[in-house]
Amino acid sequence: MCVLLVDDNPADCTLAEEAFAALEQPVNIKIIQHGQDALHWLQAQARAGELPDVVILDVNMPGLSGLDVLREIRNDPEFRHLPVVMLSTSARAQDVDRAFDLIASSYLVKQASFADFVAQIEDFVRYWQRSRFRTARVPTH
Repeated sequence: MCVLLVDDNPADCTLAEEAFAALEQPVNIKIIQHGQDALHWLQAQARAGELPDVVILDVNMPGLSGLDVLREIRNDPEFRHLPVVMLSTSARAQDVDRAFDLIASSYLVKQASFADFVAQIEDFVRYWQRSRFRTARVPTH
């Protein structure tokens, strides 16, 4: 399983790396700290036919927010089919509603303790490993 994590906070990225490394099942995680860089990376991966299985986006980032990146993903026929999970410390109803308006696959509120965060990542991986994915874009007519 390959996961793209987009989060601007270096400490949160380190915690995520540690949480994914603690899993029994190996997960290939690519971490990018800026929304625009993530979109460029996805475009390159689409050209190479090597898109991630799931994208995790932090909601609150400078420049392009996670919601901005989600909008761009959903507007691009090359990777609009990707599952996108919002992961944020924000439980604000406006953020949750906006994410689902933009067709987020899920919205997770980041757990505060590291042990709870690892458990959350384990649940996330277990769910997505059992899920089936569309592997290519569907041509539009």
